[in-house]
Amino acid sequence: MRWTTLLAALLVTLACWSVPAAAATNDGAVTTSAGSDQVITTDTWRAIRQGEAGFIAGQPDQRGQLIQSEGEAWRSARNGVLAWYAGLALVGVTLAIAAFYLIRGKIRIDGGPSGKTILRFTRIERMGHWLTAGSFIVLGLTGLNMLFGRWLLEPVLGKALFAWLTWAGKWLHNIGGFVFIAGMAMIFVLWARDNLWDRYDGGWIAHGGGLLRKGDHPPAAKFNFGQKTQFWMVIVVGTLVASTGISLLFPFTFADLAGMQLMHLIHAGLAVVMVLFILGHIYIGTIGMEGASTAVTTGHVDLNWAREHHSVWAAEEEAKSAKPAE
Repeated sequence: MRWTTLLAALLVTLACWSVPAAAATNDGAVTTSAGSDQVITTDTWRAIRQGEAGFIAGQPDQRGQLIQSEGEAWRSARNGVLAWYAGLALVGVTLAIAAFYLIRGKIRIDGGPSGKTILRFTRIERMGHWLTAGSFIVLGLTGLNMLFGRWLLEPVLGKALFAWLTWAGKWLHNIGGFVFIAGMAMIFVLWARDNLWDRYDGGWIAHGGGLLRKGDHPPAAKFNFGQKTQFWMVIVVGTLVASTGISLLFPFTFADLAGMQLMHLIHAGLAVVMVLFILGHIYIGTIGMEGASTAVTTGHVDLNWAREHHSVWAAEEEAKSAKPAE
């Protein structure tokens, strides 16, 4: 049996080499295989948990911090205050839109469709719109999954499918952010001038945009005050969301760990604000208003729709088409 004894000794030796050495010392310390000088005592761990940083040897301070106790505060804020109020806001706005639809109903074209159309948005304008809108939908869905998915989707889909879906969503979210930035740049160049305040905006506000009473259509140019508010929300808030998102994509490039935790909360909070605004925009552009959706699909809208909701712009366009060519 001598050969079996030698084999057992060899296996024990290999096991000792393959497992990192970690031995408890007399004072409760743990020595790692990296060297006898790297000893983490019980007192050290206790001090770290009480707020001292602690660092891994050979790493830059911002990357080698052993334990960041402030991360617990960030996690509590993200999973507690942020998720709670974001959830309430999303449910509240959705219910408000549903109630408005049940009470007001679909906003119809008063005179009915004329059968004649007018060009509202060119192909390049529609491209800019869908580049921004399409990427935002992807960003919104994947972002909401990262915020609420563990509580809402994982129990339904199971851990394996939810993990795969979230992994894929993370990559779509990261890539979609750059598409969204490109779309924002396009619509800013195309529409910023038309979204400045004009003399018709005060009347539009006074009439509640004509949304509350049938037949109430305050005059408006190419974009009314509601659309202008939506536009500048996308540009301003979207820029903040994009900039904080980029800082998270490139860790420690623009901020330290505490700064990135703050940027994450800002990023998520402002993104939820954008989602709330976009919910109203989607509602008006689809089931909420007759004749609105074709503006961003075919680019044309019914002439009666244009005269009712954007009378100033419609009159200008009709005057251009009626003007004889020189």
